[in-house]
Amino acid sequence: MKMNWLGTATVAALAAYAAPALANDAVSCGGAAMLGGAQLNCSHVQPKAPPQFCTFSWSLHTMTGDQKIVEGSFMLPPGASNVQVYQGNGFDSALSNPIVICRGSH
Repeated sequence: MKMNWLGTATVAALAAYAAPALANDAVSCGGAAMLGGAQLNCSHVQPKAPPQFCTFSWSLHTMTGDQKIVEGSFMLPPGASNVQVYQGNGFDSALSNPIVICRGSH
């Protein structure tokens, strides 16, 4: 995925708040970890794209000072908006942006 200067600056600015996640063009995701919890939400943003099967991986910092990698998978149908695909507690920050990889299912 190539990003132009503006795209890179936008991603950097968003990282301070809700971390954007990489996905294909049909899916948009964002996650945040703070105040003891972590949450990742995704939307299917291309109405003509088929349902998307996605996997995610996210490195989080626990409140006890450890690192934990959470991962999972989910199916996102066309029109799905702001779907909570992960929620967990015991985290005070993200060590990385969530990585989301999706592909259309036909």
